[in-house]
Amino acid sequence: MTATQPASATTGATTPTLSVHNLSRVYPSGDGQVQALAPFTHAFPPGLTAVVGPSGSGKSTLLNLLAGFDTPTTGHVQVGDTDLTALSETSRADLRLRHYGFVFQNHNLVSILSAQENVEFPLTLAGLSPRDRQARARELLALVGLERRADHLPSQLSGGEAQRVAIARALAGNPGVLLADEPTGNLDTRTGERILALLRGAADAGRTVVLITHDRDIAAQADHHLSVRDGVVTPG
Repeated sequence: MTATQPASATTGATTPTLSVHNLSRVYPSGDGQVQALAPFTHAFPPGLTAVVGPSGSGKSTLLNLLAGFDTPTTGHVQVGDTDLTALSETSRADLRLRHYGFVFQNHNLVSILSAQENVEFPLTLAGLSPRDRQARARELLALVGLERRADHLPSQLSGGEAQRVAIARALAGNPGVLLADEPTGNLDTRTGERILALLRGAADAGRTVVLITHDRDIAAQADHHLSVRDGVVTPG
């Protein structure tokens, strides 16, 4: 099996609908305010949605609001039947554990844990038995082509390998929503294409994948597109 082929590890996710309604974020700045995200309403369909824009345009603000890491100034984020923004922090964390997977630009692996242990980590939080989480982690590392690197620490992996471990970890709980923040930003073109293929596979399995990127060549391979400039989100 290659890292780009679909496998059972990428299927079977329950994909909740993800939508935002009149969502905005304003930050205080000196004597005034900065509108990081202008009010907008949008439903994110299953498949791969690319959110494109220059640095500082509001892309990361949008992602943080979708994840519930930040609180909107107006509006709300709807995940299935649940208003994410109305939940307590504990309930938001529980919802993220059940429905979300995250891939960050710098992979954010735990440095003292092996690749295998990093993938197991969210499954430990979810209460899976050691046997089940070890089997799941092995399955996912095989999916991303790193079964032979399972015992390696992040410092012993290349940037592309670490990012593939991060994708395996993001898929561990079989989430319906996958949020990826510039996951190819620090990688060479060939490795970036391999990472994109893994995200493409997750989207093709029925997940809602939201990919933040400044690279229009990467974005061109998505199913759906949003542009962000000066905090204003527009289709295409």
